[in-house]
Amino acid sequence: MSPDPWPAPRAAGPLSAVVELPGSKSVTNRALVLAALATGRSVVRRPLRSRDSELMAAALRTLGVGVSDAAEGDWIVDGTGGSLVPDGDQVDVGNAGTVARFLPPVATLATGTIRFDGDPRVRQRPLGPLLAALRELGANLDRVDALPVTVRGTGGLRGGTVTLDASGSSQFVSGLLLSAPRFDEGLTVRHVGPPLPSAPHLAMTVDALRAVGAVVDDTAPGTWVVEPGPLTARDAVVEPDLSTAAAYLAAPLVAGGSVSVPGWPASTTQPGAALPDLLAEMGARVSRDGDTLTVSAGDRLTGVDADLHDAGELTPVLTALACLADRPSRFRGIAHLRLHETDRLAALVTELAALGGDVRETEDGLEIRPQSLHGGVFHTYDDHRLAMAAAVLGLAVDGVLVENVATTRKTVPDFVGSWQDMLAAG
Repeated sequence: MSPDPWPAPRAAGPLSAVVELPGSKSVTNRALVLAALATGRSVVRRPLRSRDSELMAAALRTLGVGVSDAAEGDWIVDGTGGSLVPDGDQVDVGNAGTVARFLPPVATLATGTIRFDGDPRVRQRPLGPLLAALRELGANLDRVDALPVTVRGTGGLRGGTVTLDASGSSQFVSGLLLSAPRFDEGLTVRHVGPPLPSAPHLAMTVDALRAVGAVVDDTAPGTWVVEPGPLTARDAVVEPDLSTAAAYLAAPLVAGGSVSVPGWPASTTQPGAALPDLLAEMGARVSRDGDTLTVSAGDRLTGVDADLHDAGELTPVLTALACLADRPSRFRGIAHLRLHETDRLAALVTELAALGGDVRETEDGLEIRPQSLHGGVFHTYDDHRLAMAAAVLGLAVDGVLVENVATTRKTVPDFVGSWQDMLAAG
């Protein structure tokens, strides 16, 4: 039986809070994979400890990588630098796109048979172009369309050149690139098709590869060339998760006051880096003091017309804000959100309509016309970003009940606790 919905708390007054963000899921899982493929011992410092990252660590252990706990939540990873010898034959990917898409290429470097499967939703998420590319590069797979899939690893992969349409997910390319230095011939990946979503995540992958000594040429648009060669063990410090910051930094636009986030990087490839400018467009006052970013309420919360193609994961929270704004909003370039943890566009339309909202799908996004909202159950579809969006709505709307708020553990170990702490500091 599902637990009772969480009553999203109404803001009692203006906020005055400092929120310590958890580490970035995207950075954490890339660091874990590269540490596993490197020669020697790496330390992943200040990682995100959440369902997705714990699934990644557990999967790497199944593939024969030593991943152990260190002080203050760090992970110690003992990479083999050679063929992997699995400790099991089943990997649970949950509903984690990074695990489902980053680890089948790693499994080709293992000597054994590994079956990948996960939550029902992950079987519906796109994976075919990645699997077909792996087969073309020499991998032995039982299917090339979706999970579950069995990889029969032989301790190495030929590699070479492959062309694919990665418009369904930039993780298709990232998954191939992360293992590419260990392929016999390295790898050249060419994307053909509509523009890739989440381009910052691809830049993040390239930066992570170079940090461990990989030679990557990404100068030609839509093409990545990775030379074969060893990877170097290192200490990797994980940045705060800037996309998770969206809910907390959106809060003062609804409740008034301000929220500060320490540790905001001066330069980053995270898509969440777009958040301060987007919130400013919606009426916030944004300031920086050293590495602390502060967002304060402005004179009004206003609607925007924004292309979120490179920062689609900000869409749920920004849509919640747009429902409370003083004029309509439009978000474009986010058709790929239909293929995320759930169909985020359809889910937002359905759940906001149930609260009295007027949100409509377009071919590549959403149109939002602010309306008077009322309480009700907000279903999350096992999607952490939807749950956080509902919490933002609850700051201004009485009676918002968030179904399965525990799904936020995908990226925040204790979202409810941190949300209540933020409000208590107001």
